[in-house]
Amino acid sequence: MNTALLPQLQVFLAVARLRSFTGAAREIGVSTSAVSQAIKQLEEAVRVTLLTRTTRSVSLTDAGRKLLEAAGPALGQAAAALAEVSAQPGETVGRVRLSVPRVAVPYVIGPVLPAFRVRHPRIEVEVIVEDRFVDIVSEGYDAGVRLSEAIDRDMVQVRLTEAFRFVMVASPAYLARRGAPQRPEDLQRHECFTFRSQTTGALYAWELERGRKTRRVPVRGGVVTNDSDLRVALAEQGLGLTYVPEPMVAARLREGRLKLVLEPWSPAVPGFFLYFPSRAQRSPALRFFVESAKEFAAPVKDARPKR
Repeated sequence: MNTALLPQLQVFLAVARLRSFTGAAREIGVSTSAVSQAIKQLEEAVRVTLLTRTTRSVSLTDAGRKLLEAAGPALGQAAAALAEVSAQPGETVGRVRLSVPRVAVPYVIGPVLPAFRVRHPRIEVEVIVEDRFVDIVSEGYDAGVRLSEAIDRDMVQVRLTEAFRFVMVASPAYLARRGAPQRPEDLQRHECFTFRSQTTGALYAWELERGRKTRRVPVRGGVVTNDSDLRVALAEQGLGLTYVPEPMVAARLREGRLKLVLEPWSPAVPGFFLYFPSRAQRSPALRFFVESAKEFAAPVKDARPKR
């Protein structure tokens, strides 16, 4: 492909990332018809179909996906390099686009972003808060934050927090009314607030662990929601039990507004990690964000009483 097609390639990458001709047109600042024409010119040049477009959606063909994965990071690095050389001496210009689960925001983004922006005011940070598993390469992200078990092994991982537990909690009022479960299987007789898998749509079965023993309990309840704050609020109001990262309810546990149940079965996870493809380390903007994240990410707080 000759360099004369670079503008069309940039349009393709915007459409592929946003899955929208209209959204790409808005982002680039051109008409939707101009976006369509650019995609047509690119497809004619490479002699393959890159995008499948219907009245409701835009999806990538196999060829389009390969082009996105190969050209997206390279073009982003080139743009960052051009921005870098146009900056003032000692100043870094660029952008970092992050995918972050909602529960990690208070520990990673909240404390890191203010300090990072003070240090690097010309680096733009775009934070997409989403709980689904994301292919950061194909979807145009520079990096993501996840638990280590959800990160592909070919990614570079940078620890941001120490290990913590997932715990089951309920209010004192609920436990006084219904009693506390004594065994994992007792959970099936309780009102439990859970959520659906973003990939399969199935209700999440609570994962419990005690030593080498593991259990997956298919709990049920009258409310299913992917909003962990809502699940915690319902539990605090005495309406049922919920399963959440311990740091999220640490203050409520210390204040007695919530109580741990089946605590010996609380599974531990290594913590939150920032992750990115190895080739992304060449981006100065991302490198500086990683440095700030390691320095300013908040420690997760243990809710267990000190002995």
